Amino acid sequence: MFITFEGIDLSGKSTQAKLLYDYLRRKKKKVILVREPGGTAVSEKIRDILLDKSLKKMFSLTEFLLFSASRHQLTEEVIKPHLKKGYFVICDRYYDSSTAYQGYGGKIEMNIIKNINTIASNKLNPDITFFVDIDMKESAKRRYSMKKTKDRMESKKVDYFNKVIKGYRSLAKLHRNRFVLLDGKRTIEELQNDILNTLKKKNKNV
Repeated sequence: MFITFEGIDLSGKSTQAKLLYDYLRRKKKKVILVREPGGTAVSEKIRDILLDKSLKKMFSLTEFLLFSASRHQLTEEVIKPHLKKGYFVICDRYYDSSTAYQGYGGKIEMNIIKNINTIASNKLNPDITFFVDIDMKESAKRRYSMKKTKDRMESKKVDYFNKVIKGYRSLAKLHRNRFVLLDGKRTIEELQNDILNTLKKKNKNV
């Protein structure tokens, strides 16, 4: 089963991805956890470029193509081979991130986003996508309490992220059969329970 987690930074998606991974490990299931961008030697190098704060002049299309290159490497090198071996593959972000960030946020034409997403993923689609939804006010509040510094992507303007959030919410409505919308302001435990209950309905092996 291919499970993805989506949301803006500090939504709690990475925490929930790790908790699900730990749960499946305890259940003695074959499972791996990967992240985007990253997850392979090539993809991690691309990640370094994408998050480098000194590269402020990067165009949205350049950014999107780099994310897509990283995604293709991860898909072919790690995700697909593990799915073929019967693994649960949990991915912290996948192509929906590009649609939300570079499409809705960066204003790249959606037909370009869709076509390259299809190429980069080699037509692989998640079985289920958990979207942990918070607004920018909540994200800023968490960043302040954590004293977390911003990388290049996180340094973009608030208006950009508001468009990203609207994009994610639109995707959740468009793909109701795949997306599961979660209120990111709920407790970690409540979110984990919702995720596990949803997965158990979809897959008896969870």
